[in-house]
Amino acid sequence: MKTLPNLLSQNIGVDVSKDSLDVVFSTIDIQQYVKIKASRRFANSPSGFKQIHQWIESKKAKDVEVRISMEATGIYYEQLAWFLQEKKYAVSVILPTKAKRYLQAIGHKSKSDKIDAKGLARMGLEQRLALWKPISKNVYHLRLLTRQLEDFNNQRTVFLNQLHALGHSAYSVQEVEKSLKKMVKELEKGISQLEKAIERLIKEDEVLYPKVQKILSIKGVGLKTIAVLLAETNGFVSFENQGQLVSYSGYDIVKNQSGKRSGKARMSKKGNAHIRRAMHMPAFGVVRNQVIPFVSLYERLIGRGKKKMQAYVAVQRKLLILIWTLWRKNESYDQNFEQKENTSGNDEPKLLFSLCPVWDIKEIAPAKARATQDELPCKVSPEALFSLL
Repeated sequence: MKTLPNLLSQNIGVDVSKDSLDVVFSTIDIQQYVKIKASRRFANSPSGFKQIHQWIESKKAKDVEVRISMEATGIYYEQLAWFLQEKKYAVSVILPTKAKRYLQAIGHKSKSDKIDAKGLARMGLEQRLALWKPISKNVYHLRLLTRQLEDFNNQRTVFLNQLHALGHSAYSVQEVEKSLKKMVKELEKGISQLEKAIERLIKEDEVLYPKVQKILSIKGVGLKTIAVLLAETNGFVSFENQGQLVSYSGYDIVKNQSGKRSGKARMSKKGNAHIRRAMHMPAFGVVRNQVIPFVSLYERLIGRGKKKMQAYVAVQRKLLILIWTLWRKNESYDQNFEQKENTSGNDEPKLLFSLCPVWDIKEIAPAKARATQDELPCKVSPEALFSLL
């Protein structure tokens, strides 16, 4: 098919449901005019995927980039994403909340599968969305195991609470109590099997296991926590900086300020809940084990009047960033690292901001250390000027 004149980009929006796929083919020209070229519904099955591929090839213009935008609907989008990735398409997977906010922003009041597909297609044309990166086979298996383990633990908690309530009720029914105890016993058996499978999978992976052992050098962090983090982040491969990881996990801070009004800042919690749930117990562990940077952070926040849970959430965030850093550098945790950094901070000047190449610093910097605008000598560590929290 010939290339359409003035055509800039082509994008296919896919609204995913359990049984069907609503697909919309959109284009944008140099006048920024968005046009719906075609739309169709396909089955969410291998045969439907082949039909989508044939349909796209018959509709697309040559020599113009084709990108595909789809919503992350549970696990129902994964097979299609894998299929399109293998066909060499540029695939972007969008979080449902982000897609919903975009549709609201462009004035969509009604909701249907076709409308959602149109919105995803337009969103892909107007924004340069990040490309989806498929996870490795081992990490995918690890995610299935860790999520099943989480479900079993949740169900076990429910049954134990029911047993506790039954024990304090006016009348007890032996059949109900016996049934609940049987369910708890079966779940504990399944939990034990899953934990062994997770440990076996990590130890058999020659790439993962050496790095996991180094993360375990942090007192209070266990193998299950690391397994969840690796499973939910694809081994941290998708994050270029700690801000992306913090936002993905829902630990980012949302401000509420307008004009003279200044609302209360809060944690967004708009991210991966599995990660936050996995970081809950390790935060208690590192504080209980007196791991210096974390117990210091906890005590400092408590001293400022923060609630205990607020302090523990701050510890969770700091611990998550530390694990990510150690994973990237492939290093074990050195508890005295921060102390070494603080003691060595006055040995030589540290730049607060790099405004020029390294080879120009000597030419620009003064020969002697002078006071800055804040009346601090330049040899003082940057931590004295800016708080990390």
